Amino acid sequence: MASIGVNEQLQHPRTLPAPGAVLELLKPITWFPPMWAFACGAISSGVLLGDRWPQLALGLLITGPLVCATSQAANDWYDRHVDAINEPHRPIPSGRMPGTWGFRVAIIWTALSLLAAVPLGVAGIVAVAVALAFAWAYSAPPFRFKQNGWVGNAAVGVTYEGLAWITGAIVLLGGAIPNGKVLAMAALYSLGTHGIMTLNDFKAIDGDRQMGIKSLPAAHGEHVAAWVACLLMLVPQFVVMLLLASWGKPVHASAIGGLVVVQTMMMASFLAAPRQRALFLSAAGVPFYVSGMMVAAFALRGL
Repeated sequence: MASIGVNEQLQHPRTLPAPGAVLELLKPITWFPPMWAFACGAISSGVLLGDRWPQLALGLLITGPLVCATSQAANDWYDRHVDAINEPHRPIPSGRMPGTWGFRVAIIWTALSLLAAVPLGVAGIVAVAVALAFAWAYSAPPFRFKQNGWVGNAAVGVTYEGLAWITGAIVLLGGAIPNGKVLAMAALYSLGTHGIMTLNDFKAIDGDRQMGIKSLPAAHGEHVAAWVACLLMLVPQFVVMLLLASWGKPVHASAIGGLVVVQTMMMASFLAAPRQRALFLSAAGVPFYVSGMMVAAFALRGL
């Protein structure tokens, strides 16, 4: 029976995406970080939601299901050869997203993202356009930021966390640029996201080396990359604590300190076996990192 099914697929190659393949390509599980950062930005603005709920909801829709989803589709399209080695079950290399459908979906979602940004005004449109430019440049030639782990992960941090945070504040402020304290928090948590992205690179070390992608684990070895990831996550959080304490928010600073202690304990286990435990730290430790983002956002709200 199995051979009959294979023969049928060979005789009648798929021309349309398989049911569920588009949603899988857009990876809903990845939408949370930018949506969370956008919400943090909105809260940190200090503006009461009032009648701005529609703008908040639209901003969350744009950052997650549209812009982030666009980046995922573009990334899978330009990574289809690497995925054939590392993760052949993905929609494109598995054949469930045939032909150029992966590219088409990325283009369609790009257009939808820009269209959805129109009600947010000029500042919103510019922010979305910049995010989309980074999303494409991360995966597509000639830039293909992801070829270099330092550059690619920095680009993701800037867009997924920093730009999303700042955009959330701008939307609530009615188009105005947020103050320096908000910008500082967005920048620090963007830097920390570089470390989080490095954790994701451990699963693809072999394929990255074969394809010449210089992720930090592939280029510098898993132990060096593990230390870099941990330091990039921890140092910005320590700076956040110091800033909040100096701004008269010791309770919030202490709360983030407690979250950092938990992360540090998990990192100790991760550093002993980076490749085997990267997924554990990403799944169990990162939630404490993003919880600190929300604590910082509420601290800024009172300044």
